[in-house]
Amino acid sequence: MNGYFKRKAEEYRALDGADRRRYWTDGLLNNALYILMAVFIIFTAVVNRNFLSASSISNIVTLAAASLPMALGIGGCIVLTGTDLSGGRVFGLTAAMAAAFLQNRAATKLIFEHLPNTSGGWILAVLLIVMLVGAAIGLVNGFFVAKFSLHPFIVTLATQLITYGVILMFFQINGNGGGPISNVAQQFKDMVSGPAIRIASKNVSIPWYVVYAFILVGVMWFVWNKTTFGKNMFAVGSNAEAARVSGVNVFKTTVLVHTLAGALYGFAGYVEAARLGSITAATGLNNECDAIAACVIGGVSFVGGTGNIGGIVVGVFVLRIIFVALNMLGINPNLQFIIKGGIILAACSLDMRKYLARK
Repeated sequence: MNGYFKRKAEEYRALDGADRRRYWTDGLLNNALYILMAVFIIFTAVVNRNFLSASSISNIVTLAAASLPMALGIGGCIVLTGTDLSGGRVFGLTAAMAAAFLQNRAATKLIFEHLPNTSGGWILAVLLIVMLVGAAIGLVNGFFVAKFSLHPFIVTLATQLITYGVILMFFQINGNGGGPISNVAQQFKDMVSGPAIRIASKNVSIPWYVVYAFILVGVMWFVWNKTTFGKNMFAVGSNAEAARVSGVNVFKTTVLVHTLAGALYGFAGYVEAARLGSITAATGLNNECDAIAACVIGGVSFVGGTGNIGGIVVGVFVLRIIFVALNMLGINPNLQFIIKGGIILAACSLDMRKYLARK
């Protein structure tokens, strides 16, 4: 670390006056979003002292952990210079399925009446089922993108609409009439959203899904950085034609990236079912926007071939901190959509500026 700063200092001393001014100007512009966010967070902490309380920090951590799986999935699609607009609906469908499969057997309004008891084995089986459903939708996305060279925006827009139609029909099963799916089994809640860590002195607890999320982060870091699949993903994202000439199976890599993304959406939906305990047809609406914003903030470039897991984690936390801060400042919830859109636009603009500067 000291060597890095020493090298940067030497590079700076070698610059003349005009280059030094450009150095500072470029540095401020390239990091403007992070600087503004830091100022905003400090301002919130000063205005509302509860922002830095133990309960507030715990809330930020749990919200970020619930968002991480989806951001990790969509991050791979962005590395391939694409995106995934179907993510939020896949999240909603798998959350509804998990809630329906794991309803309390004594509930009066069951979606499925003849299912195994909510034992530990069945709870884990449902996790596998919803991840496979998500993976299947992701496989369809990847197949059409890779096989027919369709833009991911068009493909995932189509599967978003198809998945939403499936969701609406799912909520009509057994005379449910589109009502919420609730009364999930307590054992399911305990295994996923029950407290893993308690801090009695601060009256806060950290749920199990936070632990699962960070285990998932470790697994995804290994997949992205230590496997042939991860190296091929970055190669395809940087230059698909060059990767193909180098022997990379571009079709297989593209399909696998989208399939993995779908499986992660399924995992996120499963957590949401336990976390909320009641799922509606609107669950997951626009969640892909949050995931995309977190990835872009974390340095995953739409230019392709650029990004890392650590950056995505930071992006998710920064975004959640901002949303919690907006609530604590009493900002109108409707205005938060405008702010979210502005963050995405600013992050993408700054990312493109860096890309053009490198060119």
